[in-house]
Amino acid sequence: MYKILEKTRFSEKVFKFRIEAPQMAKHAHAGQFLMVRANETGERVPFTFADWNPEEGWVEFIFMVIGKTTEMLSMYEVGDVFEDVTGPLGRPSQFSDGVWTVIGGGVGLAIAFPITRQLVKTGHEVHAIMGARTKGLLLLEDQFREILPDDHVHITTDDGSYGEKGVVTAPLERLLKAKKTDHVFCVGPVPMMKFSALTASKYNTPITASLNPIMVDGTGMCGCCRVEVDGQTKFACVDGPDFDATKVDWNDLRARQAAYRTEEGQALKAFEEANCACRK
Repeated sequence: MYKILEKTRFSEKVFKFRIEAPQMAKHAHAGQFLMVRANETGERVPFTFADWNPEEGWVEFIFMVIGKTTEMLSMYEVGDVFEDVTGPLGRPSQFSDGVWTVIGGGVGLAIAFPITRQLVKTGHEVHAIMGARTKGLLLLEDQFREILPDDHVHITTDDGSYGEKGVVTAPLERLLKAKKTDHVFCVGPVPMMKFSALTASKYNTPITASLNPIMVDGTGMCGCCRVEVDGQTKFACVDGPDFDATKVDWNDLRARQAAYRTEEGQALKAFEEANCACRK
């Protein structure tokens, strides 16, 4: 059992949990993820480590309510326990020398922050591009600003409610054109990562993407998280989650992510109706 130590609500649909997991915290690295099963009948769902503390024995993850399982998780409170949590899984992110630009879109900022923190910790100069649909969905701005100079934090919102109106590729292109970055790391919605990769390719700049396909077991046995990279089938849970973004088949990944959208919608509706009936 894994006890919830803290619960933070960033917005109506975005939450952060800190859970007690001393052994996991000792071995976690930036870029890795964990699998959570809330109860005996729950499905296993993957979340990337947002933070961890080996001395205090906790790990954190951030999620957005999208389907039945994340809706159920959002109802848990401090003191409640999850049935099981497995991790750390996946390969830690690798960083070469030079100046890095880390791009995070939406909930992907929860992954972008530990990547940025690790780069800063190892002596790299880092620019962070933070993207969100609207100001209310922008995550971890204070945490980014604590470790980066103000002029190295670039914020975009789709609706212009905060920062620069537009998408993350605009500040990325400016940095690339000015030759202010040697490597790019991106994580977030598939379209964002795809167009970040296309932008970096224009300037012959290496770009890594942290992929988030559907996962079931997180150990490579089920095959659900397969992705096409450079014409080869890879499994994000054991071969990744980081891959060369210029070699990812983005259309295939987007199609796989949407494969169960109808079933997910039906499950969420049934869950909400059942909970509504219980409250009457």
